[in-house]
Amino acid sequence: MEGERLHPSHGGDDTGSGPSTPPIRVRPRHDWFLMVCRGFGVITALAAILCIAVNVLSAVRSFRNGLDIFDGIFRCYAVVIAMFVVVAETEWGFIMKFSKILEYWTGRGMLQIFVAVMTRAYPESFEKHRELFLLQSIASYLLLACGVVYIISGMLCIGAFKRARQKKELTRDQAIKDLQDLERRREELESLLIVDNA
Repeated sequence: MEGERLHPSHGGDDTGSGPSTPPIRVRPRHDWFLMVCRGFGVITALAAILCIAVNVLSAVRSFRNGLDIFDGIFRCYAVVIAMFVVVAETEWGFIMKFSKILEYWTGRGMLQIFVAVMTRAYPESFEKHRELFLLQSIASYLLLACGVVYIISGMLCIGAFKRARQKKELTRDQAIKDLQDLERRREELESLLIVDNA
């Protein structure tokens, strides 16, 4: 595991096979930039989930009371698009493979702003439901703010910088895994030598 010594140290070899190689140590390295990006992604996903909840409640209210069927359909579309926002924040490779535009922060921010606008639409239908109106406002403005941050960050090429750091992190993790495999193989060979010399 990163940050831990892979194997305990060995003393001299009593069988005469020579001293053991000192254990490989891996120092912990935390990329604070990626941690901040992940934290912001969680906040964005929570804002999108809040928008989904608001739109679901609005759609149920519209269909149940028969107030406005078109508003209910509109809310259903908002729910579906908000789900894409949530999935985009997971950065699941399978989804990103088919939605390249979501890989870029500017495109992701535009989608978030679109969902925020859809959530905030038709405020007059909530005049008699102040709690729902307040929840709608909080969800829409929070996601709107996240979308603006994404667009500005995308224009500053921070998204490309993040992808480069992620690639570097994956390369480091793979190198650590290779070192662990080599250390484990060395231990196996030393055990075989001990058995042969016994």
